[in-house]
Amino acid sequence: MKNFSLLILILFLMSCVEKHNPIETKHSEERSIDIQAELASIEKTRTAFQLAIKENRFGDLKNYAIKDVKSLTPDCGNWEPFKSLRENPTGKFHYDSLVMRPRETVIVSDSVAYDFGTSSTYYTNAEGDPIELTATFLAILKKDKSDGQWKLHREVANTRKLE
Repeated sequence: MKNFSLLILILFLMSCVEKHNPIETKHSEERSIDIQAELASIEKTRTAFQLAIKENRFGDLKNYAIKDVKSLTPDCGNWEPFKSLRENPTGKFHYDSLVMRPRETVIVSDSVAYDFGTSSTYYTNAEGDPIELTATFLAILKKDKSDGQWKLHREVANTRKLE
């Protein structure tokens, strides 16, 4: 009976000791996110995207978006002539550059982030006049599993100005 009581006491004490699962801990450590590194990576992608437009490397733009990207840009007011000229270039039309000014970039997880801000699209119209179009945008970014780069997944832009 003495041995049985001792065994029960030992089992009781062992059951009260907090168990540590090394597999769970390792998994949690791997999932920690270096926010500053991810923000820098997004900025690098944004800068490269803007540079590709400025250098007329429009074929490279697909490198900055996932395959099933969806993007809704403004299609009213001052944007109508630009979209029409972009589809059917005439005269001196030239898509000069895009400048993005993010106001908020948030890393939601290790594979999803969003960018919110304003942008200016610069182009030369058919008559040769320089034009600036402004927009407010919300972009959802996903990290590409194949190359680890942040890419555009969804974007919605409108002509309303941020206050």
